[in-house]
Amino acid sequence: MTSKSVYQLSARQILLLAFATALVAVGTTALLYTLNNIWQNKDRSAVTFAEGEAPQGVSDPSAVSDEQNSIEVYRSISPGVAFINTTSYRQDSWGSVQEGKGNGSGSVIDSNGHILTNYHVVEGSQNKLTVSFGGDKTYPAEFIGGDPDTDLAVIKIQPPAGGLTVVPLGDSDRLSVGQKVLAIGNPFGLDRTLTTGVISGLQRPIRARNDRPIDAAIQTDASINPGNSGGPLLDKFGRMIGINSQILSPAGGSVGVGFAVPVNTAKRVIPQLLQFGSVRRPKMGIDGVGIEKLVQRGIDLPIGKGLLLYTVSSGGPAYAAGLRGISRGADGDLVLGDVITSIDGTAIGDLDDLYRYLDKKQIGDTVQVQVFRDGRNLNMPVRLSGGSTQPRQPTRRLQ
Repeated sequence: MTSKSVYQLSARQILLLAFATALVAVGTTALLYTLNNIWQNKDRSAVTFAEGEAPQGVSDPSAVSDEQNSIEVYRSISPGVAFINTTSYRQDSWGSVQEGKGNGSGSVIDSNGHILTNYHVVEGSQNKLTVSFGGDKTYPAEFIGGDPDTDLAVIKIQPPAGGLTVVPLGDSDRLSVGQKVLAIGNPFGLDRTLTTGVISGLQRPIRARNDRPIDAAIQTDASINPGNSGGPLLDKFGRMIGINSQILSPAGGSVGVGFAVPVNTAKRVIPQLLQFGSVRRPKMGIDGVGIEKLVQRGIDLPIGKGLLLYTVSSGGPAYAAGLRGISRGADGDLVLGDVITSIDGTAIGDLDDLYRYLDKKQIGDTVQVQVFRDGRNLNMPVRLSGGSTQPRQPTRRLQ
């Protein structure tokens, strides 16, 4: 009889083998999780945008009539303009659930299904977000990221089998007052409506919902109305030069004064929205008010211009550098906080000036902050770290 050798494991060996097997399983799971995260981040951060070239179907504007140019731009670009519908639910004080609906516009910015729109269009819409491109077909959309400071957001749909029309990006730094522009959007729910006009002004200051300044906005007389928000403002070549965002209207309708966020602002914001879901800006950890505003109110101060620090956040960059906010002395009287007069030689007069300057810097940069304290000017190095209201009237935000 032939006997078989049987390898017998001791109890200790069985335990060691089980432990090793568990380690392998955990390691494999962790590896797959890490690779999945890397792949997702790669998918979000490696997006390339159609840029520069005029879309197919748009002739040289100098070779056709103005009417034909408008027709060609609309035919080529409108299939890439999204009609965004939002639904949100909230519970009132009586326990009843209230449904809120809204709509706006957006532009397809890549073949992967990413759509650029205004932050205020999709803010609070995580309950339900859908997109359509005309007709009855709708696509569920995912909120990818948003930036309240520039009123921009990115959402994403699963691209259909037939692909998507991508709206190419232009250059908003090379615009001139008087040049032709076209706006495509969904005013009052009327999908893919075209209006035309000219650039009425450049470098217009507008404000986001959180009261942060949005610099260099484009002013246009092309009619835009509620529902146009997030849609593209185009040049005569069919390239997006702005994102329609606000109108100036006491009555709520278009009076020929609309504002668009420059597309070059969007170019800076989009990569971070895709990778992080938000924009990581350098912060100082301070809050304050412009000295000039206080002087105008009749408050006597020892300096005429600068940013008076109300508070300095504990543990923040300014706190670590030794900057001081308003405090109380031993006798209970208020002690004036530091007044920032300049940063790296750039004059700072209020929070807007501070925001504009910090937007040019990177997290980890060290800036030289000049402050006025107790009658003396001090220079204090601050290492920057990473770290909200209705707009001023009569600006009205589109819905």
